[in-house]
Amino acid sequence: MASITIRRLDDAVKARLRLRAASHGRSMEEEAREILKAGLNAKRLPRLNLAESIRRYVEPLGGVELALPAREAVRRPPKLAK
Repeated sequence: MASITIRRLDDAVKARLRLRAASHGRSMEEEAREILKAGLNAKRLPRLNLAESIRRYVEPLGGVELALPAREAVRRPPKLAK
């Protein structure tokens, strides 16, 4: 089996890992293995674009109807004198 070393681990992270391991009745090393396994085995949802993310958030609220102004005729470009 392979092993890894994690350098420059924040002291607060190490303390939280120690507390989490103790609450599960495991060593810190075993807890870290379980966290890595769970993270790598988790199914990832496809990333949505911004519009889809907003739509999913707002859609349950019923959406929004916006009054769109009438379109105007296209203007002619100005003639620039030399």
